[in-house]
Amino acid sequence: MEYIRPEESIILNVLSATVDFTTCESIRMSQKVDKNGERTLAVVTKADRAPEGLLEKVTADDVNIGLCYVCVRNRIGDESYKEARKEEADLFENHPLLSKIDKSMVGIPVLAQKLVQIQATIIARCLPEIVRKINEKLNASISELNRMPKTLSSVGEALTTFMGIVGSAKESLNKIIVRGEYDEYLEDKNMHCTARLVEMLNQYSGELHKCSENDLTGNFLMDEIQVLEEAKGIELPNFLPRTTFLPILQKKVEKVSHIPVAFVEKVWTYIEGVVISVLMHHSENYHQLQLSTRRASHSLIARMKEHSRNWVTEIVQMEKLTDYTSNPEYMNDWNKLMAQQHDFTRDVLENLDVAPFKIEGLGEVPIAGLRGYEQHVLLQAFDLKMRMTAYWKIVLRRLVDFMALHLQFCARNLVNKEMEEEIVQQLVGRHDGAIERMLEESPAVAAKREKLNVSIKLLRESNNVLANIMDKIASNV
Repeated sequence: MEYIRPEESIILNVLSATVDFTTCESIRMSQKVDKNGERTLAVVTKADRAPEGLLEKVTADDVNIGLCYVCVRNRIGDESYKEARKEEADLFENHPLLSKIDKSMVGIPVLAQKLVQIQATIIARCLPEIVRKINEKLNASISELNRMPKTLSSVGEALTTFMGIVGSAKESLNKIIVRGEYDEYLEDKNMHCTARLVEMLNQYSGELHKCSENDLTGNFLMDEIQVLEEAKGIELPNFLPRTTFLPILQKKVEKVSHIPVAFVEKVWTYIEGVVISVLMHHSENYHQLQLSTRRASHSLIARMKEHSRNWVTEIVQMEKLTDYTSNPEYMNDWNKLMAQQHDFTRDVLENLDVAPFKIEGLGEVPIAGLRGYEQHVLLQAFDLKMRMTAYWKIVLRRLVDFMALHLQFCARNLVNKEMEEEIVQQLVGRHDGAIERMLEESPAVAAKREKLNVSIKLLRESNNVLANIMDKIASNV
């Protein structure tokens, strides 16, 4: 079946004149792959042994033979080909029954001629598709050859190529990291850098705000009262010492300080992956460059990561040492919270109910454990708590906003300045022969280039041969 299934093949059904065509197994097989009989030619043998009714069999065509029947006589004994053909011609010319069959349906010469004509027709029909496939393969091979690295013959050419690679990688990274364009990596969401950085920044902000230090209602005022107790001095009792605010602030900042440090590590690790991916893509044709380029990228990102870690440490230290903001929201929030101080103090000292007190902007806070403290202590602790509540919003916002500005600045600086300088220094400044090695084509690349050249040569020759065949067919039509 596998030999008669292809559309371009001829199905040659050899039938004995002595059998019933409608029950023949070979006919049923051919009908499975050629229902209309368009490719089926029937050769009827032993016509001399069963001439009765043969004319009706081949003209009725009960089994749907599309390419007609050809009746032949088999060679007998030691007959030569020439003798057999002479006997065959006499048989179909003079036999009272067989001579009635149309001469276009009898004899080995007729069969040979029909096979040639049919095959020529099939070839002519298939040739355009064959030519199309050859042209597709030829164009694909030429395109692949053109995409291969140019064979470099001098250090100057190698250096020019190297700078071109760096320049194209720089432009790609500018699009991905700085401008937020990702047309080069539509399907790879990991390379949609600005979107991923925004996601990470939002996660960082969420982590800061979810930290336990943002629980403003638990163990309400106890930390503030403890700090006030330790800050007592020989002084008037109704003054809030400034030294009480900084210890609480420092404690809160210290407990969240690991979050920005971990965040810069995460961001630079992600950026490193993007940078190396782009550089490897642009230098893929020059494996000699890739090791040095990767090494330069690791070195540069490690330096940028260390710079960001130091910057984060400084920012955290600044938040610990100084409590300052010019943001008017601080005073607005503090005033709104302090407007509830009188009601809060009265509820603690006068109301014996154990129900929590609701502070607008904070929520419900427990007050039963505060009734043993004097009024001036409660007033000072409440004031201190509200100052910290209003100021902590500013601190968290600064940690997020400054981080966004810092990363944007560093990423832009990385792409537009640091990367090119680092790679050039690694490959050119160290004089380790990396540029010179670009002149040496790898065995794999050389083998691929040779294979493509041979393929292109053979495909072009095949095209020429087919063109000549098609011209001959056209001239014979």
